Amino acid sequence: MFRFSTSTSHGCLKQAISFLLISTLLLIITPVVTAQAVPFGGLNLHSEPVDDIVESILSELSSEEMVGQVFLLGWQGEAPSSAIMNWIRQRNIGGVKIFGWNADHIPTLVNSIRTMQTAALTRNGIPLFTATDQEGGWVRHVRGNTAITPGNMAIGAGGLPQDAYLSGYHIGKELNALGINMNFAPTVDLYTNPEAMVIGPRAFSDDPVQAGILGAAFARGLSATGVLATAKHFPGHGNADGDSHGVLPVLNETLEELRELELVPFRMMIAEGVPAIMSAHLAFPTVEPSGAPASLSSRFQRDILRGELGFEGIIITDDLYMGGATVYQARTNQSFAEICLEALIAGNDMIMLSRTPALNDSIWRVIHNRYLADPEFAKTIRNSVQRILRAKVRMLRADNPVPVLPDIAGANEVLGNEAGRDFFFQSAARSVTVLRNGVLPIDPANGRRILLVGNNPRFFSVGRRFYPSAAELRLSNMNPSRSTAADRAMVSRVAAGYDTVIFNVSSLNTLEVVSQLSSMDLEVVVLSVLSPSRVRDLDWVAAKVAIYGWGNESFESGFAVLRGDFTGSGTLPLDWQESLDPSD
Repeated sequence: MFRFSTSTSHGCLKQAISFLLISTLLLIITPVVTAQAVPFGGLNLHSEPVDDIVESILSELSSEEMVGQVFLLGWQGEAPSSAIMNWIRQRNIGGVKIFGWNADHIPTLVNSIRTMQTAALTRNGIPLFTATDQEGGWVRHVRGNTAITPGNMAIGAGGLPQDAYLSGYHIGKELNALGINMNFAPTVDLYTNPEAMVIGPRAFSDDPVQAGILGAAFARGLSATGVLATAKHFPGHGNADGDSHGVLPVLNETLEELRELELVPFRMMIAEGVPAIMSAHLAFPTVEPSGAPASLSSRFQRDILRGELGFEGIIITDDLYMGGATVYQARTNQSFAEICLEALIAGNDMIMLSRTPALNDSIWRVIHNRYLADPEFAKTIRNSVQRILRAKVRMLRADNPVPVLPDIAGANEVLGNEAGRDFFFQSAARSVTVLRNGVLPIDPANGRRILLVGNNPRFFSVGRRFYPSAAELRLSNMNPSRSTAADRAMVSRVAAGYDTVIFNVSSLNTLEVVSQLSSMDLEVVVLSVLSPSRVRDLDWVAAKVAIYGWGNESFESGFAVLRGDFTGSGTLPLDWQESLDPSD
């Protein structure tokens, strides 16, 4: 049939955008791949027009190969399962999704990607999308020695587009080395609802223009490393107080209101050429009266995203096994296969499934049979595959292409590099936000008895470096949703023996516990981590300082401000900051 070939390439990243602070030399070596497939008709991947290449590929695809490209599948375990390998070898799927359960062990992950890509290339020469969620901050599906970054809200608090660019760039460098060519980032949801905790610090801001600017810069950073960015969660998850992983959130914004707020960052990202957008399982009944989630709505996908916003890239559903889709499935008495079909009819180009279906599951049969029987649906699928292949050709033609067959030696040279760690510390330091200051700085040498309270191990390990003589009180309950009577009583009893309590608030649990100290004669200093929404009403504390990441760099920056090593200059990127008085 045909063959994609890759060759060794050297790329030098110069100042990709005007505000880039550093110039970094990249050396990306892509191994030569020889797939057991019919040569690709004499067309050269690097010199022929992209559309000519794509049309040649399309003309060679069977119906099964055509339909297979719209599937983006996860697999269970670390090594590729027999089920996912069968889909790759026999169904020519478009890509695989790497979840946290696949990515605990970096050498295994690299070998898994090599195995799956080799099978795809042997099948017909079309490489897989290898996608993951490496947003930075809270969401980091590939662990091991990859960077723990301050996250999007820290970037918003620092306010510098170059921090967004370099975050995307350093995250992208790691993904490139691992052979991961698509990142489901950046999140450009607006954190307009403080109770939307599923988004929280994953958002840059509640300001649509700021979110759009920082999202576009982050995407450019990824692009500089050859990784495809994906803006999410269209049309916007930040005002939903429910989590679409488990429920179908219902939001009452009108289309006019969406145009003024949530759609603005997506419009800006589209203007900047973002290659992919993820559709969300959110119901907007004033826009889609059927009650269907936006991910299954042609009103949202075809009329608004394609027609009004002019998006020409790939639309990918969020995982269709999530509650936001399955709740609607149950409500409408449809089969899961019918929901998958509905997603494609609505205008999504790829359906993401976190679990691997059986090879001849009804999902495959329903979609493939519809392709064979319905010329209009067949045209829809062809258009989607055209977009998918166009992105794959451009991906391989990039200046710094992600290696199709990565190797662990190359990955180890990049992961955990000093330049990345240094940048993420600087970004974390720029983001520290003093929300209330009645007692800062807290000098460890002033003789006061200091108690550190929380349940995060990093809070204690970093805190003891800044306050060596401080005592520690670790909460026993790790459930973020509620505290226990034992923890509440213990804190009140132990804190009575100290002058200053530095309390790490990160959840409803820790908020309930710290509130037990409100009537005591103590200096209570709160170090908020991740979303600051939990501390917005703590007006009785002596000081409040917000950090937004959970890595060492974020805690080190926060404690440095508490001790007075530098003044926190971050600005809370949220409109409800008026209830977080910055100083007395």
